[in-house]
Amino acid sequence: MEWSAPGYTEIKQLGTGASGRVTLAVHDETGVKVAIKYLSEGLLRDPAALGRFQAEARLLTTLRDPNIATMWEYVQDAGGAAIVMELVNGVSLRALLRENGATEPEAALVVLKGSLLGLARAHDLGLVHRDYKPENVIVRDDGVSKLVDFGIAVRQGTPTHPEGTPPYMAPELWEGLPASPATDVYAATAVFFECLTGHRPYRSTEPSVLGYQHVHAPVPFHDAPQPVRELVRRGLAKDPARRPASAHAFVAELEAMARAAYGEDWEERGKRRLAALVALLALLLPTAPTPVPEVTTSLARTVFRGLRSNVARMAMAGAVAVATAVAVVVVLANRQSPPTEELGAAAAVPPSQFTTEPAADPPATPEQTPETTPEVTPKATPASTPKAVVPIKTPVKTPAKTPVKTPVKTPVSTPTVTKPVKTPKPTKKATPTPTPKRTPTPRP
Repeated sequence: MEWSAPGYTEIKQLGTGASGRVTLAVHDETGVKVAIKYLSEGLLRDPAALGRFQAEARLLTTLRDPNIATMWEYVQDAGGAAIVMELVNGVSLRALLRENGATEPEAALVVLKGSLLGLARAHDLGLVHRDYKPENVIVRDDGVSKLVDFGIAVRQGTPTHPEGTPPYMAPELWEGLPASPATDVYAATAVFFECLTGHRPYRSTEPSVLGYQHVHAPVPFHDAPQPVRELVRRGLAKDPARRPASAHAFVAELEAMARAAYGEDWEERGKRRLAALVALLALLLPTAPTPVPEVTTSLARTVFRGLRSNVARMAMAGAVAVATAVAVVVVLANRQSPPTEELGAAAAVPPSQFTTEPAADPPATPEQTPETTPEVTPKATPASTPKAVVPIKTPVKTPAKTPVKTPVKTPVSTPTVTKPVKTPKPTKKATPTPTPKRTPTPRP
């Protein structure tokens, strides 16, 4: 069993290397998830390695920046040593480049800006990272990047042996000169170049040849997109004095160039691009991304489903009503006209009565039920009146509503039923014009 920091429960291992391993754990008292960096058991008995591990912990206690992973605690006893750090729920920039190749310029600029801001915080304290590389940049699921692993960081100007990752080491490190903030700017620009092109500035696998390229080979800034070539050329300058004076100064140049070339919203678009790339590697995240709540979606679906059903019901009801009205109109239109003697009393009523008052329609035939007439009369009267009643051109002004008292079930042929219709006195002036009998045309 490997030693684990007391007070923490290990969940899974996130990575391993020659110097140790990194695990995902939970603080037992608070339940907060953290990342724990363990020193390997072999190096634990090496005083120099242990001293360097302790120096990294002391250095991290002074670094508090949004672009640097925060250290929470240093734990050491007879069983081992560990640095408890903030858990950055993201994937390494190396994983993004390996899986997706070159990123878009805006995304590369976002990574460079975040890295430079983290390095600037260290530079303000007189520290040099010396090991900036894609493996030490963690990109979160929201597109924000954080800098990790200050294991070989030193004080500015301290003479030491050349250390770092060869593809990103500045020329002065190959020549054995002290590290400076310009050393970190060089490494950050080399990573920026790799994000833009998908490959490193110098790609030799032979250390001696690679060192010669960093010191003497021309800067391959022509491989980068045209708007950012000047940034690459300045950041990879062979002479440290010709590089930006500090990380802060380089950030200012970067922002001015990005706004001019890609617009004011370049940073938001770059973060969205990085977040999309991280989402493609969701299985590599330390913790699963929080699922998007589906309450709103489910509610919307329920509402729309209800609306569709209600609309369907309304449409069906409307269709049935229209079909019924059409059927009644057809029946009324096809109904044979009554004999002339039966229309005698009805013809005495002016046509305006039928138009304004639906109740004054001609009496229903015995086959038609009394209940049907008042329902279909408002819509069927305008179309059926001219066909059922002989038009009489007699301008008589009568009240709109004439009470007609007609028994419900009285045969139409009974003259005594139609005569009692109460017609106002002005109707006496109207002389009905005798109309010849019209033979109705049978319709199918």
